[in-house]
Amino acid sequence: MEALDANSLYISILCGSFGMGMLIYGKNMQKLVHVFAGLALMVSPYVIASPLALIAVALILVTGPFLLGSFQ
Repeated sequence: MEALDANSLYISILCGSFGMGMLIYGKNMQKLVHVFAGLALMVSPYVIASPLALIAVALILVTGPFLLGSFQ
């Protein structure tokens, strides 16, 4: 694993913050998809080392549950 630079650190913090927000939202609204997406957002910085890959995964995990919910 490569050393964290400033960009990776900021992206990881931002990703974790969005994950915590989505987890709390999903818990309060009782939406299980949002809870799992929030958990995945909080865990993904530990698994994905590349900042660009982390941004791509975060965008999918943030927008995915809301797009899936709008089609129901």
